Amino acid sequence: MAEDLDPSPLLEEIERLAARRHAAVHVVARRRLDAQARTDAPQGVLARAGALAETDLDDLFITTGGVAPFLVVFDGVTDPHNLGSLLRSAECAGVTGVVLPRHRAAHVTPTVTKVAAGAVEHLALAVAPGVPSALLRMTRAGLLTVGLDASAETSLFSLAAVGAGPGIDAAGPVALVVGAEGKGLAALTRKRCDVVASIPQHGAIASLNVAAAGAVAFFELARARAASPMAPGPR
Repeated sequence: MAEDLDPSPLLEEIERLAARRHAAVHVVARRRLDAQARTDAPQGVLARAGALAETDLDDLFITTGGVAPFLVVFDGVTDPHNLGSLLRSAECAGVTGVVLPRHRAAHVTPTVTKVAAGAVEHLALAVAPGVPSALLRMTRAGLLTVGLDASAETSLFSLAAVGAGPGIDAAGPVALVVGAEGKGLAALTRKRCDVVASIPQHGAIASLNVAAAGAVAFFELARARAASPMAPGPR
């Protein structure tokens, strides 16, 4: 903790939790904490934690506790703030697992962790050598792969409706693919998706920010899953 912080109930709660977990609390100069935080505008408290456990990709395809897989695949999201925001929204929407490409994409950094506000501790994260090959494995495992693209003619809202079409069940095992900022889905990624859908828009601006688009899509699919007769109750 930075030594210049004013006393507050929140800091007292952090100290109580640390004591309960037998974690040492050190009060240090602000410049020392800022140098080690590696984030923009650190707020005076820094926690050191073990590395996140990486989940095997195939393990994300398993139905657990009656809950069908609800995955999000990031195809080249490079901004750590966008990734952190997407992870936070995904966890709140009930996403069961996240797939990140190994190359040319943001990964879990201190900035991502801060923006995600704890989501990285609750989401199963897998790293795939390539998104197209990961999508093939998902299709073979019985997941519906849905690419999110602003130019697609199919509406995500109609896709998530009950009886959307033959072989379409957005309330079942599903993987939503979110493309890169600006560029969207890579050509091969788009080709490997079972269906490509867009979020209907009614304003003058051409598209949503990737973090906003992802949040809308996550909760639209969460709504469809909640309406399914097999859906579990809210957490």
